[in-house]
Amino acid sequence: MPDAPVIDLPDDAELHVLVPSRRLGEHLEQLSPRVRAHRVDPADGPPTGDAARARVWVPAGGSGIPDGFLDGLPDLRLVQLMSAGAEKFAGRLPDGVVLCNARGAHTPATAEWVVAATLAAQRGLPHLTREQDAGRWSPRTDRSLVGARVLVVGAGDIGRTVGAMMAGFDVDLTYVARTARDGVRSTADLPELLPDADVVVVIVPVTDETTGMVDAAFLAAMPDGALLVNAARGVVVDTDALLAELTAGRLRAALDVTEPEPLPEGHPLWTAPGLLLTPHVAGNVPDTGRRATEAVAAQLQRVLAGEPLQNVVETY
Repeated sequence: MPDAPVIDLPDDAELHVLVPSRRLGEHLEQLSPRVRAHRVDPADGPPTGDAARARVWVPAGGSGIPDGFLDGLPDLRLVQLMSAGAEKFAGRLPDGVVLCNARGAHTPATAEWVVAATLAAQRGLPHLTREQDAGRWSPRTDRSLVGARVLVVGAGDIGRTVGAMMAGFDVDLTYVARTARDGVRSTADLPELLPDADVVVVIVPVTDETTGMVDAAFLAAMPDGALLVNAARGVVVDTDALLAELTAGRLRAALDVTEPEPLPEGHPLWTAPGLLLTPHVAGNVPDTGRRATEAVAAQLQRVLAGEPLQNVVETY
């Protein structure tokens, strides 16, 4: 794990912070008279004036780093994300800049989506909803989550919360992570574990190792009729390989993320059989914004107090 660094800030110095919205800036300025928030849009180019003195940048959700933007921030020491996903920033920051995420802010909502999507797919609700729209009374028998064998690939905060939420369904749950530890199997064990899974939940960060992890071999190892649930990122799954399995009717899937994203008009995923698809909304509930704001505010309080940062993704 990365060390927990401390941002060097003299006791009487102002803390200039770049923010994506006026509301967030006003909230952060209430922390201390030393905080000066500057609303910026990185697409407009490098900051100027006092904004160029920023030590902290809080990017908008889903944004990246436009070319040249960081060149105008010589005092930058911390990029504090409002999301857990950090793939657009990891490995792209200059020396001396720490990358931190908002671990936990999206956890309850994302885990809730996983459970909701799994239940909906297992009980055939997407099909039944279409039958309702068509005015057809079409009773049938579908699968159940109760007693299902569930494989959660990703044993972090969200994965653990998924497990806790599913506990009431008496599932047979197995956690998988990059390295084995007490109660967690290694990804090296996936060829052994996948053939016995009724539901496979993927909730891993994007890394070189996880990009394309769910490939043709991974999917082929899943048993007929199994459900793949992806609440990680679209690049974790090989879209063509998944489409082949869905089109053949062998597997089912529930996706909140896709590759590409947004999914373009006419893409075959739109009409793939056995697919429940949502447009990257798993974390979109009212409390998520509040939790993310609180995470940013708590981090700034650590900076002001000279305390070690939390939720460090990378140090440079």
